[in-house]
Amino acid sequence: MKIGIIICGRYQNCGGGKCFRAMRERVGGFARYPKDEPLEIVGYSYCGGCPGGNVEYVPAEMKKNGAEVIHLATGLVVGYPPCPRLRHFKEFIEKYYEIPVVIGTHPIPLKYLEAHQKLSFWKKMNMEEIADELMKEDRKIMEDYN
Repeated sequence: MKIGIIICGRYQNCGGGKCFRAMRERVGGFARYPKDEPLEIVGYSYCGGCPGGNVEYVPAEMKKNGAEVIHLATGLVVGYPPCPRLRHFKEFIEKYYEIPVVIGTHPIPLKYLEAHQKLSFWKKMNMEEIADELMKEDRKIMEDYN
């Protein structure tokens, strides 16, 4: 499977350590792939910062490089505040570029999840639904990503 990853602009200098670790361990957003399926990163970029201008063209480059799916990184979910455009990014990429989008890369660090669940915006943004696969992660694994 050839994968593109788009991260949040707040973390544009991120080296991707947790994302690549999660890919190797097949946890978080990568739990969906069988352990014996080869995974290859064919693109890694950031959204461009708010309001996400890179989302208009970065998927095109990823697709040219063979991306079969694009992951919107976990930082878009649990950064503070979470990205208010997450649903828009997913819909745009899937409809315009006709490539599936997965919300999440590495597991949500447990300390962030517990902090965010106490805040009113978490429920208002319906983050439990947006990142439903990440919410199913084992709590011990989440804790390992703190």
